[in-house]
Amino acid sequence: MLPDAMFFGRRKEIVDLAASSRLPLVAHQREFADSGGLMTYGPNVADVHRRAATYVDKILKGAKPGDLPIEQPTKFELVINLKTAKTFSGSCQATFF
Repeated sequence: MLPDAMFFGRRKEIVDLAASSRLPLVAHQREFADSGGLMTYGPNVADVHRRAATYVDKILKGAKPGDLPIEQPTKFELVINLKTAKTFSGSCQATFF
């Protein structure tokens, strides 16, 4: 799964479709794993929000937004749904392209 607001909003339907097709779902945000997807790997959203707050603080103190550096996420998280993983145990074949 790629990051997209439409996909995120319909994550339960997407997870259910993947499960009914016996496809392991790997996405970018932990909510997909919480909804039953196999695993997620992506930036820690809480950390991204905390870092954004420092930008707001600097702007409110008079910094020009154009003078602030662009930052990349620095904390990432891997979430594996063990309940979903057990449903694939022994019955999933890996395919690599």
